Amino acid sequence: MAITTTQLYEIHDFSFQDGTTLSSVRLAYLDLNPKASKTALVITCFRGRLKSTLTFANGALRDHRVIVVALFGNGESSSPSNTPDFPSAIDYRDCVRAQHKLLTSHLNIPSLDVVMGFSMGGQCTYYWTLMYPDLVRNAIIICSSARTSRHNHQFLEGPKAALQNAVDYVNRDRAAASPPGSISRGVRAFGKAYSAWLTSAEWFDREAYKSLGYRTLRDWDRDVTGTNYVGWDPDDLLAMVRMWQGGDVTALIDGGGDDDEEQSLKRALSQIKTRVLLMPCRTDQYFSWEASRREARCIPAATLKVIPSIWGHLAGAGSNKADTEWMDRAIAEFLARCGRS
Repeated sequence: MAITTTQLYEIHDFSFQDGTTLSSVRLAYLDLNPKASKTALVITCFRGRLKSTLTFANGALRDHRVIVVALFGNGESSSPSNTPDFPSAIDYRDCVRAQHKLLTSHLNIPSLDVVMGFSMGGQCTYYWTLMYPDLVRNAIIICSSARTSRHNHQFLEGPKAALQNAVDYVNRDRAAASPPGSISRGVRAFGKAYSAWLTSAEWFDREAYKSLGYRTLRDWDRDVTGTNYVGWDPDDLLAMVRMWQGGDVTALIDGGGDDDEEQSLKRALSQIKTRVLLMPCRTDQYFSWEASRREARCIPAATLKVIPSIWGHLAGAGSNKADTEWMDRAIAEFLARCGRS
């Protein structure tokens, strides 16, 4: 299936959760297989770009029209780097309301057979199930959670602080002098602090980076903490990190999180009408599979399938062919079972 051209949808007078109203914001999206009768929304992840997002459009979702939408803050949709006065603190509710407007007002799609996301895209998917419950038949949530854990929140404080305290973030004139194709010291520091959490200790012990064509760990590090960050604006990274840290679906229910934290999360998850497939990875250091198991027990129609991989968080991103094929089969089986019910 050919990748289509990135399209932009403009929304006028858009109000954010923090009270900011902008005269115009935009959503970047791809429209794959537009003549299919079923429709799937796929949401990008942290540092995810549209054309690098795993869509399963040639596999389990091959009979779906697949709309791939970029989260606010990713540099393709409206972000601090491309939109004046863009808020530094964005919320998943902002993203979902804008996506809903794209689908219903612009693309004339009245309902969704599937909403799917990995990592931050998975958290956004959780919000979809509670904000527009009658529009979503099935949700597929990969390596994610309904609420960002304290451990996950604190991990993100590390790369965030590394970036914010870098000399060329504190003094923006130095960053402006960087030649094209380079990255700032702050963004490189962010990548360094982030990198060891991507996979798992077992992945490093087995030198699994060699399966990607790298001869040494240093070779892998050069790309993952350097080359892969070329083109990423520091304020875009920070805006997305803040949204990730604030992820919590209990904000969507009556009374919010006024109850005991655990009880409020159970109450929110129990209100999900959508059939949900949760696919955490056994070795994910961000979103634990045990948390997904607890969430699955609270969702009325949930299926839990744990990815048996040493690739950690990256298992859900499509970084390892065996994991991607495993997920594709699990999604196909889930949708086939749902189709029979």
